[in-house]
Amino acid sequence: MAKTNRTTTARRNTNTARVNKGMYVEGNTARRLQELPERRNYRQQPPARRNRAVQQQTREAAVRSRQVSKEARKNREKAMGMSPGFVVFLAVISVAILFCCINYLQLKSQITGKMKNVATLESELTQLREDNDAYYSQVTSNVDLRSIKKIAIGRLGMKYPTDEQTITYSTEGGSYVRQYQDVPDVKSR
Repeated sequence: MAKTNRTTTARRNTNTARVNKGMYVEGNTARRLQELPERRNYRQQPPARRNRAVQQQTREAAVRSRQVSKEARKNREKAMGMSPGFVVFLAVISVAILFCCINYLQLKSQITGKMKNVATLESELTQLREDNDAYYSQVTSNVDLRSIKKIAIGRLGMKYPTDEQTITYSTEGGSYVRQYQDVPDVKSR
């Protein structure tokens, strides 16, 4: 076969059809794109007769809907009405729900009031702590340790301890000391 400059289509060339596997062929896996609905042939009946037939069908449907048996009417009335027991049940449930809602609102208001009370107490506690810290700093700033030492030695006759009055002891890893007996008068080193 001679080589030409003409391009070949996918339908003619089977080699390119194998390569183009994703190519859509109308009606293959999807519905046809321009498919028309089935036409009804209205030309069989004359137009006046066709209108009469439609009117007759609507009349028959209306008569059928009006002609309901007595049992069906009773069932409809029963479905539309509520029995006294059901009405009492609904009333009891409604009162219970109303009671729960009122109780919930009361508890919610109590909690809100208590939260406000806690907030005021916390602010009062903060104010008292600030006042206490201010008073403590004022007291510690007014104390002069030199004057206390002077009064203790001069007026009260206190003295520094001598070496005989000092007793040393060692602890064995404890953070505090328990005294089970009197400290001896003799100095031990």
